[in-house]
Amino acid sequence: MADVSRPDRNVTLIAALVLAVGIVIGGYLLGDGLRRARMADRAVTVRGLAERDVTANLANWTVNFTAQGTELAAVQTEIDRDAATVVQFFRAAGFPADAVTDAGGSVTQYFDSNRGENNVTINRRIQLRTTDVMRARQTYARQFDLIRRGVAIQEGSAMQYVFTRLNAIKPEMIAEATQDARRGAERFASDSGTGVGGIRSATQGYFSIGPRDGDSVEDGYGGRDSPFQKVRVVTTIEFYLD
Repeated sequence: MADVSRPDRNVTLIAALVLAVGIVIGGYLLGDGLRRARMADRAVTVRGLAERDVTANLANWTVNFTAQGTELAAVQTEIDRDAATVVQFFRAAGFPADAVTDAGGSVTQYFDSNRGENNVTINRRIQLRTTDVMRARQTYARQFDLIRRGVAIQEGSAMQYVFTRLNAIKPEMIAEATQDARRGAERFASDSGTGVGGIRSATQGYFSIGPRDGDSVEDGYGGRDSPFQKVRVVTTIEFYLD
């Protein structure tokens, strides 16, 4: 008589084998997942710094000057003469005509009843904008020549030096900051007896441009009173630890 139970036993054995394999694979995946979870908790956050000395490639000098009097026509004549003096000063320094522009002005008039006379004040602005930065710097150092010629230079006539080529050096500086951060992570890992893995997260700080030697002041317009500047960026990076 045939043993009809053998197929059932075969099915049972196969099912048991599949279950066993599933348990093994599941155990491996669970263990690997726990290992990865532990690795994810093993991380260090460091900051990387990159700095670069640069020289401004653009100079802006807006000369503000004023003339006062009691008659509008006379004051206008005086301010026109001063404007011509400023323009001639720049041209004599070697700047082309298109580097010097009239930046406008303003007129203030009022009647002084105590003195019984008009008061007229005219302000004018002449701007120098040039990429010949060192020539501009030398010319700015001679600004008292204008005062000696009778031009009443007002406050707000400072030179502004600007570095406009930041985008050209950004990629290299980000790479330098990342390398600096990794070196910091490696020092930490060495002290703790571990190794440094890949990057878990990274945050790039903003680029700042300030004085190179700490002797100039940054203003709100991105201009600075020294052509010698320092570009700086700080990145914050979290590295896995092996």
